[in-house]
Amino acid sequence: MFNPWFEVALKATQLCVDAQSVMTLRMIRLAAGGARAQGEAQRMVVEKIAAMAEAHAAAISAVLNGHQDHVVVTKTLSAFDKRVRANKRRLSRT
Repeated sequence: MFNPWFEVALKATQLCVDAQSVMTLRMIRLAAGGARAQGEAQRMVVEKIAAMAEAHAAAISAVLNGHQDHVVVTKTLSAFDKRVRANKRRLSRT
């Protein structure tokens, strides 16, 4: 039988790779300075708070709905993954 935690590990690994890309792209933007860098710095702080709240809500919802542990973790990671992928797309364009 397939171990569901293996899929969680793969998703977490992909999230780490994507997050590293976002960090690199953000550092490039911040190093350039100017208004865009200021806006990106402010956006980072606001996004982190919102992402934590969303992930927390996803985890609580999954637990209250009686999902298994690996499903709770997957739903929590998905909340972060959605934001990281959006940032990667946004920062890669410009």
